[in-house]
Amino acid sequence: MGISMHDASVPVFVRMLTNLSTWLDKAEAHAKAKDFELENYLTLRLTADMLDFTSQIQIATDAAKFAVSRLTEIDPPKWPDDEKTFDELRARVKKALDFVQSVPAAKFEGSESRKVSIQLGPERKVTLPGLDLLRGFWLPNFFFHVTMTYALLRANGVELGKRDYLGLPG
Repeated sequence: MGISMHDASVPVFVRMLTNLSTWLDKAEAHAKAKDFELENYLTLRLTADMLDFTSQIQIATDAAKFAVSRLTEIDPPKWPDDEKTFDELRARVKKALDFVQSVPAAKFEGSESRKVSIQLGPERKVTLPGLDLLRGFWLPNFFFHVTMTYALLRANGVELGKRDYLGLPG
């Protein structure tokens, strides 16, 4: 028996969103220990032409939400990109976790071959089977933005390591 689309997506999103939530907790502890404003993290960038920390989290949570909603043909929840505090970012990650976990596995049935359309920019629409979109777009996009969040925190002194990224105990 092969892996289901639910099993190829939801547990991955749940694990990494849970890890992301833990990193936010570690960032808060780091800011307190170093006696600086937690909100300083919100505008961090690795380079001048890169989206900031807040945007990385917004896009990562959107990637999980849109992948699940489009694969299951349900309307995605609407969340404005207006987070201005760490607590608001935590709440957004929690909403993403709650949403992806709320969709029954049965809703994913047939999504591997069902044609799904996504808009890539204002003039480019792509239609592919759900499995191709999951493997070639949603998961890589999700991991890119989660990894950028990790890198921004790590580059700014938050004590994170590979175990934190992978969500391993100890």
